[in-house]
Amino acid sequence: MPVLPSSVAGMQGLGIGRFWFLLVFGLVLPGWSRADIYVYRDARGVLHFSNAPAEPRYRFYRSEKETWRAVRWTSWGRRYADPSRYKAYEPIVRDVAERHQVDVALVKAVIRAESDFVPDAVSPKGALGLMQLMPSTARRHGVFRVFDPHQNIEGGVRHLRYLLDRFNGNLRLALAAYNAGEAAVDRHGGIPPYPETIDYVARVMMFRDRYLRDQYAQRN
Repeated sequence: MPVLPSSVAGMQGLGIGRFWFLLVFGLVLPGWSRADIYVYRDARGVLHFSNAPAEPRYRFYRSEKETWRAVRWTSWGRRYADPSRYKAYEPIVRDVAERHQVDVALVKAVIRAESDFVPDAVSPKGALGLMQLMPSTARRHGVFRVFDPHQNIEGGVRHLRYLLDRFNGNLRLALAAYNAGEAAVDRHGGIPPYPETIDYVARVMMFRDRYLRDQYAQRN
């Protein structure tokens, strides 16, 4: 049985999507065997997972008897197993995206990567809600009830619109700034060479392509 990586890089960053993409999709690939999973959070806020813990800081996280496909965890223990959440915010997303002239597929892709459509998701760095707004970003865009789906999406889409304008419509740079901050993009003259940010941009683009294909299939 393979041993899971001892750390999941990027959990200290914005959003929880990367963690679930790596952990859940990795475990359901052929060749993986399910096992009890143990976890601890280090001083930097990084979550470490293992199915063969070698030190006492690890604590039990999941049983091998539980399915990996449906259950999501946020805020260190709350579970969400209802797949209907993936479509629950469709009217809000469409309304807000169209008002701010942001691609609907892009908004859905960001939500999928950031929170997996869990409305009260909280990241280790304090990013909140569906679009994982940092408190300063929420205040900047007038979001006072950050776990309210409509307010959160409104603030997230406003921020995306701002970043798209700021980077002259360059989608990849706007996404990099959404993840790592505008200053990091400016400082590096492009997508910062952070593994988390590079991975984040790639995942959002992948999800966006899927949503665009779905939209095309529905029209034809």
